[in-house]
Amino acid sequence: MLTLKRKTKGEAFFDLINTMGMLIICFITLYPIWYVIVNSLNEGMDGMRGGIYWWPRVFSFENYTAVVKSPGIMLAMGITVAKTLLGTLLHVLFTAMVAYAFSRRDLIGGKIYILIGTITMFFGGGLIPTYLLMKDLHLLDNFLIYIIPAMFSFFDLIIFMTFFRDIPDGLEEAAKIDGANDWAIFLRVVLPVSMPVVATIALFHGVYQWNDYFTGVIYLNNMDLQPIQTYLYRVVAQSSSNQMVAAIPGGISKTVTSQSIKLATMVVTTLPIVFVYPFLQRYFVKGMMIGSIKG
Repeated sequence: MLTLKRKTKGEAFFDLINTMGMLIICFITLYPIWYVIVNSLNEGMDGMRGGIYWWPRVFSFENYTAVVKSPGIMLAMGITVAKTLLGTLLHVLFTAMVAYAFSRRDLIGGKIYILIGTITMFFGGGLIPTYLLMKDLHLLDNFLIYIIPAMFSFFDLIIFMTFFRDIPDGLEEAAKIDGANDWAIFLRVVLPVSMPVVATIALFHGVYQWNDYFTGVIYLNNMDLQPIQTYLYRVVAQSSSNQMVAAIPGGISKTVTSQSIKLATMVVTTLPIVFVYPFLQRYFVKGMMIGSIKG
C-alpha cells in the first residue's frame, strides 16, 4: 500500500525558501525584458518623464511605426532572415556530413584529426590574420562572409559524432544490403533518425546567426548588407537613432524620441528568434541529453 511521507517543518521551510528563490531569479531575469517592452509601447515624449515601470502610461505604437518606416531597417531584417536560414541549413548539412565521417571507427587517422580539431576549439588565429584571410578570399563586403566562415564548427561536430555513434549498426547494414552507398545512407537513414541533434544544432547556430553583429561591424562597409543586429548596434552605439527620428514623417517625429526608437528596435530584433524556441524545445531537450546515458 502506497503511503505518503509527511514533510517536516524544516523540509517545508526549505521548499518555501527554494520556491521564493526561484521566483526572485525569474523576476530578475524577466523584468528587464518587460521594462524594455513597456517603455517601447509608451509614447516617446511622455517616456522622457520617466516613472514607467509596469504598464505604459500613454500607450502608442508610433515607436514601432517609426522603426518600420526608418530607412534601411527592412533591408537589414531581410539580410538577417536570409543569412540565418541559409547559414543554418548549410552549417547543419556540412557539419553533419563531416561528423558522419568522423563517427566511423575505421577512419584512418581519425584520432589525429580529432586532436587537431580539438586544438582549434581553444586557439584561433586572431582578428587581424582572420581579417586578412577574409580579404584574400574576397569576402569583404560580400554576403558570403556570413555563410562560408560559419559553415563548420568542431564543437558541433563532436555533438553530431556522439549521436551518430549511438545509431545501431543494423540500420546501415540493412541499407547497404539494399544497395545504398554512403551518401544514400547519410541522407536517407542517418539524418532522418537524428532529428533531435539536428534541431539542437540548428537552434544553436540559428541563434548565433540571428544575434551576430560583429561580422557586419568588422567585415562590411556596404550598409546594404548589414544585418539587423549590426543595424541595432549602430542605432545604440553610434546615435543613428537621431538620424532615424529626423527621417520620420512629421506627424510621428513629434511624439517619438531617440531613446524610444532604441527600445522599439531592441524588441523588433529580439522577439522573432524568441518565438522559434517553443517549436524546437522538445528536440532541444532530447539533443541536450546526448551522451548522458550509456548502456
